Amino acid sequence: KTFGLSVGLDMEGALTARDRVGIQDFVLLDETTEAAFLSNLNKRFSKDLIYVSLGKKTNFSRNPASKCVYIFTVNMIHSFNSCFVLDLHCYALADNAYHTMLAEFNNHFILISGESGAGKTEASKKILQYYAVSCPSTALLNTVRDKMLMSNPVLEAFGNAKTLKNDNSSRFGKYMDIQFDSEGEAVGGHILNYLLEKSRVVHQNHGERNFHIFYQLVQGGEEDLLHQLGLERDCQHYNYLTQGECAIVASINDKDEWKTVKNALQVVNIDEINTNHLFGIVASVLHLGNVQFDSDSKGHSKKKLTKCFVFFLQLLGVDAHTLQEGLTYRKIEAQKDQVLSPFTIDHAIYARDALAKAMYGQTFTWLVNRINESMENKDSSRKTVIGLLDIYGFEVFYVNSFEQFCINYCNEKLQQLFIQLTLKSEQEEYEAEDIEWEPVQFFNNKIICDLVEEKHRGIISILDEECLRPGDATDLTFLERLEDKMGNHPHFVTHKLADKMTRKTLERGDFRLLHYAGEVTYCVVGFLDKNNDLLYRNIKDVSLQFCTLYYVRVATQFKSSLLKLTEILMAKEAWYIRCLKSNESKQPGQFDEALIRHQVKYLGLMEHLRVRRAGFAYRRKYEDFLKRYKPLCPATWPHWRGVPADGVEVLIQHLGYLPNEYKMGRTKIFIRHPRTLYATEDAYERCKHELVKKNYTPSIIFYFSSSATKIETCWRGVQARKEREKRAWAVKVIKQFIKGYMTRGQAKITDNSEYLAFVRQNYLNRLKDNLPKTVLDKTTWLSPPSVLTEASEILRKLHYRLMVRKYVRGISTQRKLQMKLITSSLFKGKKDSYPQSVAQPFVDSRISEQDINPRALQMIRNEHIKYGVPVVKYNRNGFKPRPRQLILTQAAAYVIDEAKIKQRVLYAFLKGISVSNLTDGMVVFHITCEDPKQKGDLVMQCDHLFEFLTKLGVIANKQNVIKVVQGSIKIEIQAGKESAVDFGTGQEPMVYKAKNGHLMVVS
Repeated sequence: KTFGLSVGLDMEGALTARDRVGIQDFVLLDETTEAAFLSNLNKRFSKDLIYVSLGKKTNFSRNPASKCVYIFTVNMIHSFNSCFVLDLHCYALADNAYHTMLAEFNNHFILISGESGAGKTEASKKILQYYAVSCPSTALLNTVRDKMLMSNPVLEAFGNAKTLKNDNSSRFGKYMDIQFDSEGEAVGGHILNYLLEKSRVVHQNHGERNFHIFYQLVQGGEEDLLHQLGLERDCQHYNYLTQGECAIVASINDKDEWKTVKNALQVVNIDEINTNHLFGIVASVLHLGNVQFDSDSKGHSKKKLTKCFVFFLQLLGVDAHTLQEGLTYRKIEAQKDQVLSPFTIDHAIYARDALAKAMYGQTFTWLVNRINESMENKDSSRKTVIGLLDIYGFEVFYVNSFEQFCINYCNEKLQQLFIQLTLKSEQEEYEAEDIEWEPVQFFNNKIICDLVEEKHRGIISILDEECLRPGDATDLTFLERLEDKMGNHPHFVTHKLADKMTRKTLERGDFRLLHYAGEVTYCVVGFLDKNNDLLYRNIKDVSLQFCTLYYVRVATQFKSSLLKLTEILMAKEAWYIRCLKSNESKQPGQFDEALIRHQVKYLGLMEHLRVRRAGFAYRRKYEDFLKRYKPLCPATWPHWRGVPADGVEVLIQHLGYLPNEYKMGRTKIFIRHPRTLYATEDAYERCKHELVKKNYTPSIIFYFSSSATKIETCWRGVQARKEREKRAWAVKVIKQFIKGYMTRGQAKITDNSEYLAFVRQNYLNRLKDNLPKTVLDKTTWLSPPSVLTEASEILRKLHYRLMVRKYVRGISTQRKLQMKLITSSLFKGKKDSYPQSVAQPFVDSRISEQDINPRALQMIRNEHIKYGVPVVKYNRNGFKPRPRQLILTQAAAYVIDEAKIKQRVLYAFLKGISVSNLTDGMVVFHITCEDPKQKGDLVMQCDHLFEFLTKLGVIANKQNVIKVVQGSIKIEIQAGKESAVDFGTGQEPMVYKAKNGHLMVVS
């Protein structure tokens, strides 16, 4: 299905079909309930009418989710120019804003908002495309036009990424000013960017990717360039590109996008030297992500010397000793002395990732600045501007963190601005028309904005104070400060502050905000780290060109940016495009009412409708109203000779309008209820037919007869021209096919391009149905046409690699046998229950990812889960048994209780593992314990003891610390406090706390 574009359809005329296709302007809904709103949306979308409006200045559109081909010619774009119609396409809104700017010589902005995947980026592109084609053309304009358009692929490459909801999701906010001179020519532009999601550089959730540019460089970069940068053409080699496990996506062509980006960089005046430097930084981030660390005997980190480290040094020209010191030590200043404090592996990884994020963030800022320099207008004379604001919509996930808090705060501010500007616009129109303003009841979300941003009392201020506070500040102490300050606020609640029923829906580390659009629960884990955006002093010293501060208070910086943006927007006239998506599965023809309702709520559309409908639903200039409806009154038909306002007064008196249904302004009539307009429009439709049916006058009959004849003649001409064009097209296609066949052996040219495309498609379709089925089959690969020889060979190798991979996966039995041999070497002849375990097969894991609570899984997934098993953990105080999940990752062992991580044991701190020589399933983790507050040794019972310990020994490389002990195992409850686990035999197995305070285990 294609888009239904209502070109040339005026608002009143559209009311005729309201029962069949709904109402295009939602202000004219008879009822302003949510049910009526959604029902009208469904009617419009079921007819593929994806553009609808809410008043003159607000359009909203649905992402159809179908693979539509946009064919908008220059003539079609010009058809939107200066029409007296309320067309619904974003071209029409852009045109209205442009001509209003020219007429009034003032500034405007267009706010584009919606959820990820709703079509915001596409709408922004359409508006830029419209201004590029429709504005007057000069040499300067053509240059600015090209730079405006080509800034998009550059910013998308460096600022967009594949997410679960969208293959091209903007991970930053963007405001672009397009500057026009007094003649309406585009003469310059400027971009502001907000809150780039830097954390994506070092971590991606399952099913998501890093920023596009990394994959474009690896997949599309020329061989010489990759060699120069020390890169291999395989995304799987890079730690920062594989965490989401979807580096290659069928719907994304990274090779083609690479070519587009390189061309776009030239257009925006980034020369070859800077381009090479830019790609060098991108490559160095990939190399940095592959830098690994070992631990010494004290648990301190030391860097492995690898090729990636060497390439990183070469690309950035950094001193090796300085970088190595920066990644493995923290520089602490004590008076005039400097002390180097060694990192643990965790701290070293944090420092590495912090440097990668800082490098990428500063590079993105540099890129935006260079684009701005290329679009800068040097003329100092006064300009008018139209701004485009493409900003994130409300985000509500299963786990909401610091990023969602900032994004939703941004939406809260924009909603406040939205209502203020809408009210302001309404009031100004009423005042201009001398209509009495009627107060509007609406929810003022200032109370929520103050909750977040108020000085000294708001959430952001408290977060900053906690980040600066000396001592042991943590995410949980931040939450406690919030509870002390916000305890009685009606829009804030935590587990501690909630009533009994609400408490069940909140974890102890959560706080919930009641936003204007609904409740959002935030998990405080990571708030302090993300707000600090910490970069250790000596890492900063390594590369000053990438970071100018030790740390930045992110939330405060974002708040300041938002306040400046609000000031910019308040000085301009506002227009809005609200984007909706009809379903999560990206399927055409599906209308998910629950999802649409959610978006209508979170975009504040009902609130906007109430503001627009609080007074008069419809207003129209006297001339236009009289021109349409004059046939309804004998006194005004066929011509009204007097003042239009008087003619409208005569007309509505004849129609029987009641005094409370309308008001007469200076230049417009205001009608309060849509039903009044419906009745007028229905009467107009009947009148048109009656004029002909009743032979009103011979002139009317002649008029309609001649009109019918003209229409019939024109229609026949149109059909004949279509047939002629169809035949001409067929002749052209056949000629092209014959020419293509004759030149099929030559390089790709205009004559053979379509033929070669047909040959490729035909071959690939046949190949799909005739692929070899086994690794041993070397003969059945289809012979390719000459144009596909190279591609066919690449496909053949890929297919055989895939079959080999499947074959190798099927021979895991040998690997499991090797694990059994390790178990034998550890326990044979040492532990009594070993003989009975030999026949029991090992499995990959006893706990799947689906069995782990999503909140806990979100926190540990990036460490690559290797194995999981249910255990019973015995508390250190009292030895009470508690069922838990034990998850082994590449870096640590996690003890998990539902959504909470109870303990994290880094393998570097695991100094010993003890089991008894009897038949019990007890195991003790001996943990390095230096801090009295640190948790001590871990005592657990596991039904799959041999499998678990063998896996742990291999994953953590700890086979040499597993000991089988007779009698008792000493345990350290905390630093300086000891106890023991005693083992013995009896008639029945049992575990209990003995009188001596030890844990007694009877086998």
